[in-house]
Amino acid sequence: MYCSRSFAIGAATFLAAGLAATGSFAQTITVEKTYFKSIQGKWSGPGSIVAGKYKGTKFNCTFDGKTPKRATGMTISGTCRVGIFSQPMSIEIKKVGRSYRGQFLDGAKGKGLDIVSGRLRGKRLVVGINRKKLNGSMVANMRNKNRMQITISVKVAKRLIPVIGLTLNRRAGVVRTSATLD
Repeated sequence: MYCSRSFAIGAATFLAAGLAATGSFAQTITVEKTYFKSIQGKWSGPGSIVAGKYKGTKFNCTFDGKTPKRATGMTISGTCRVGIFSQPMSIEIKKVGRSYRGQFLDGAKGKGLDIVSGRLRGKRLVVGINRKKLNGSMVANMRNKNRMQITISVKVAKRLIPVIGLTLNRRAGVVRTSATLD
C-alpha cells in the first residue's frame, strides 16, 4: 500500500511538473511570437558608429520588418545611407531549440556575420554574433510599439564594446486619397 501510494504521489508530482513546464514553454512561445510580430512594418532612423576606425560616422537606415509564417523569428531588410552612398542591410533570425540562429547580411561565409545564440527577455532580444575571430552581440530593444533601439557590440579583451548604435522609429502608413477635379 505504501509503495503504490508514494508512486501515485510521485507520478502526480511528475505530471504537475510536466504540465507546469509545458505551460511555461507555451507561454515562452507566445511571448516570442508577440515580440517578433511587433517588429513587422516599416522602420527608419539615424545611427552612428561609436567606436573604431570610423568612429563618428553617422548614417540613416530604412527597414522593412517581417515574420516568417511557419517559424518563430524575423527578417529585417532595407538600406543604410551615408551621404550619397547606400548599403543594403539584412538580418534573419530564427528560433532553433531554446536559442536563435541566423545571419546578418550573407553570414560569415560571405561579408556578414552569423547569429550563433540568443535569448529574449521581455522586450529585449540579445543575440550572439560571430565571424572568424570576431565575437560580439546585437541587442534589439523595443522601447515601445513605435521605437526600437539596436546596439551592436564586439568583444575586445573579454569586454563587450559598443560599436554601432541605431534608433528606429516605426513609419506611419501612407494615407492614400483620391480627388476628382471637375
